[in-house]
Amino acid sequence: MDQNYRGLKLVYSGPELLPESLEKLSQDYSVVDVGDIRHLEEYLNTLSLFSTPDVVIIDMVDEEKSFSIVKQIKSNPLTAGLIIILLSKVVSLTLRKRAMKEQIHDLYFYPFDIEDLKDRLSFLIKFKLIKPNIEQLSAIKKEREYDMPMTKRVFDILSSGTILLLTSPILILIAILIRLDSKGGVIYKSKRVGTGYKIFDFYKFRSMRSGADKELKNLSASLNQYADDGSGNNAFVKIKDDPRVTKLGNFLRNSSLDELPQLINVFKGDMSLVGNRPLPLYEAEMLTSNEWSMRFLGPSGLTGLWQISKRGKADMSDTERKKLDNFYAKNYSIWFDIKIILGTFPALLQKEKV
Repeated sequence: MDQNYRGLKLVYSGPELLPESLEKLSQDYSVVDVGDIRHLEEYLNTLSLFSTPDVVIIDMVDEEKSFSIVKQIKSNPLTAGLIIILLSKVVSLTLRKRAMKEQIHDLYFYPFDIEDLKDRLSFLIKFKLIKPNIEQLSAIKKEREYDMPMTKRVFDILSSGTILLLTSPILILIAILIRLDSKGGVIYKSKRVGTGYKIFDFYKFRSMRSGADKELKNLSASLNQYADDGSGNNAFVKIKDDPRVTKLGNFLRNSSLDELPQLINVFKGDMSLVGNRPLPLYEAEMLTSNEWSMRFLGPSGLTGLWQISKRGKADMSDTERKKLDNFYAKNYSIWFDIKIILGTFPALLQKEKV
């Protein structure tokens, strides 16, 4: 690990985390093992402004007591900003939903890879604690490198370069039509999180009216396609019949022409032609189980398994999307990519307005 956070304090409470796992965490953080949940409560009561930790990891031996401690942490102005990670030996959907409702940063079920936990902590720290300038964040060296196979990268360069060249007249025409259709820029640029939590500028043709991002929070509460558990805290956000979309934007989205500028991302190496969709920051920061980080171990891409399997279908759920992303991350290959590309063309003209 080229970069560590030894200046940051990580408090662990519980009996289950192996000594070697604590040792690995100690390589990068100042770790304090306070013992069981009762001792954690005593420890929290002794904190001052100068001794407050940055991360708390709790083994959920007693679920009710653990959530009581979480409530105590969040209600105290001194500790309200701490990163909270829960660990459980019992895999439970009910527990996961409760953790999401309580806005825990992450929940891991034993057994899990301590390196995945370290990666997740690094990502959370960058956003929750260090809070660097977002423009500089992509320049921070990743703690764990994920190298794209050379054959895949060569395929991406040749494919994206050729498509950009052949479609350049269409790109120019679309740009002119967008300028005539509504006020605002031609290209919509946003920060996305891709492979290995790499953050980059993601390009699309603008399909919404100006200022649409400010309306997302209110719309996602009632129109989110992935809102399958009623919690309002789903990892993915996709608005049904989005009222922010312009008339031309509807056509661009339904024909997937708004995605063409992402070929520039592919050519630059920000993402691949095929892979898991890079996520907006607000989605990437959402709590999930340790299964969540699996999707970041594979390439991010313009098209992927979920697009050809479920895109445009209103019954797509948050859980289904995660399973498809995880499956691709574990099984991607050049032949799998070609199969997905061939399956992408029928999926381009989607029926549902999502």
